[in-house]
Amino acid sequence: MRGLIGNAHCVLFDFDGPVCHLFAARPADAVAGRLRQLATGLEADLGLSRLMNEELQASPDPQRVLLGIAARRPGWGVVQRLEAALTREEIAAATTAQPTPYAAALIASLTARGRQVAVVTNNSPQAVERYLNQHQLAGFVGGRIHGRTGDLSQLKPNPDCVLRALRSTRTPAERALMIGDATTDFVAARAAGVAFLGYAPNQAGADAFRAAGAEHLVRSLEEVLTALVTPAPE
Repeated sequence: MRGLIGNAHCVLFDFDGPVCHLFAARPADAVAGRLRQLATGLEADLGLSRLMNEELQASPDPQRVLLGIAARRPGWGVVQRLEAALTREEIAAATTAQPTPYAAALIASLTARGRQVAVVTNNSPQAVERYLNQHQLAGFVGGRIHGRTGDLSQLKPNPDCVLRALRSTRTPAERALMIGDATTDFVAARAAGVAFLGYAPNQAGADAFRAAGAEHLVRSLEEVLTALVTPAPE
């Protein structure tokens, strides 16, 4: 842990998980349901063929619903309206998001020790900005928020947001560390040549990371914070 954090000139955080629980008060499955309702309405209004299969009808993950519908190529306008709806949901959720234990302290401590901090996420950058402002963390990140764009094909596991963060911080890949809570984060970091630390607060997450080949895992960000602020033994 000390080696990972000591080598990193820049630390890239995934947002939903390592920084906060975005849908703590606005459950993700309810958001997914509202996206499905919008899609059903668009089907009727625009005379579209069925936009959702059985898997999407049952999915509790709003991003999976959005991406699944986009994969059926219903037209740019439909995807744009669904993505805008998800963005509004995420911004609203950011106001009631539950902070991840030790995340704020870790972000502040990294900055105090001369590291740059950036956010790399499949969520809306406006939602990230809302959360950071509300929790007085925006100054530590300094606008280095790299989130969802209009091109949904660039979402993780594609390394696009990680590469954008490296460019914005002018950090070589070998001097960066990414902290994420999903195997898609690990795949994106590996594709960009960035060291990865998996945040796995439960056994299921740890097992998924191990199966994907991730080597470095923590159950709590307290472990990272302790390694950062505790002097190395002589």
